[in-house]
Amino acid sequence: MASQTIKQNVEKALDEIRPFLQADGGDITLIDIQDDKVVQVRLEGACTACSVNQMTLSAGVETTIKKYAPEIESVVNVG
Repeated sequence: MASQTIKQNVEKALDEIRPFLQADGGDITLIDIQDDKVVQVRLEGACTACSVNQMTLSAGVETTIKKYAPEIESVVNVG
C-alpha cells in the first residue's frame, strides 16, 4: 500500500483530471498504488470504449499524476 502522502497527491491529480473526463462522459477511479511507484486506475464510462484512452492515460493522466507525485514511475489502466 502506498504512503498516505503519495495517495493524497495522486487523488489531488485525479481531482484535477476528473472534470475533463466527465465532460466527455467518462471518469477515473484510483484502484491501487504499488510500491509507491505504479498507479493503477480504472477508466470508466465513455473512457472505456474510447479509442484514444491509452493516449489520454499517458499524456494527460500520467503527466498530471507525476506533477503531484514525481516518485510515480507509471500509470496503468486495470479496466
